[in-house]
Amino acid sequence: MAAELPEYYFRVRENGAAVFRVDTENRHRRIEMDQIAVVNIRNGAIKPHGEYVLTDADLAHIQSWMEDRNQVLAHRDIDDIHRAVDYMNLTTQWVQSKATDEQLDAVTDGLLLAMHDLRSTLVRKKADRLINKD
Repeated sequence: MAAELPEYYFRVRENGAAVFRVDTENRHRRIEMDQIAVVNIRNGAIKPHGEYVLTDADLAHIQSWMEDRNQVLAHRDIDDIHRAVDYMNLTTQWVQSKATDEQLDAVTDGLLLAMHDLRSTLVRKKADRLINKD
């Protein structure tokens, strides 16, 4: 089992991760995880935990994980937007075919404001892109 475990474990947090070194080579043959760092994905900061001094190998593993994690998060962002389009289409179908007057009263103002805000922002961003293209 020890050969199958990675050398590092990353406990994901909202802005990054806590980084642990995985150790199975101890006298009790138990899995031990010693925290060695905290990573902030947003600003790229890598802070050693406590008195631990990060090695070049530690930093290389952490930086590799950060690159992979940023790709995962970028993919999730665009996937969430595609899902939002699907939800908008499903919402339109619900409004057209199933919604009761009471249900529509409960959601109409919020939906109209959110859609107005989104439309205004999309139009402004598209205009900016067209202007900057020239």
